[in-house]
Amino acid sequence: MAEPPRRGRDIFGDAGDPRPLDAEAAARKRAIYEALGKRGKKYVDGLGYDAWDPFLEPKDPLDIRTDVTQRTTRELVRRFLQERAPDGAGNAYRQGVLECALGLVNKDEKFRGMFEFCVWYAQLLRREGYGDDESPL
Repeated sequence: MAEPPRRGRDIFGDAGDPRPLDAEAAARKRAIYEALGKRGKKYVDGLGYDAWDPFLEPKDPLDIRTDVTQRTTRELVRRFLQERAPDGAGNAYRQGVLECALGLVNKDEKFRGMFEFCVWYAQLLRREGYGDDESPL
């Protein structure tokens, strides 16, 4: 039976050649390996001791998306619901607010169109004499 392929240092990155270690780093690597439990050693053996790098740099944090005012989707939704949500707003209302905020922060064309239509419709209602407090819904 064929031996399963070995994974490199990072399954999402370039396996490449392991980086060279000086004597001190090699000794620390050996000490870390010896301190591992049975499952940890099995994992390292599956990777290959030479390919295993216990000194990997941490990955970059997730990209936190913000709008032009540097507010996150969560901040926008919370502020909107505090300032504008009608009493007794249900889950569907809150879900709609969240979807719109996500779409606008992510610059989704669908939500940009919905936003532009809502702005246009509000201006149309004002031009035709309907006050800001009157809702056509």
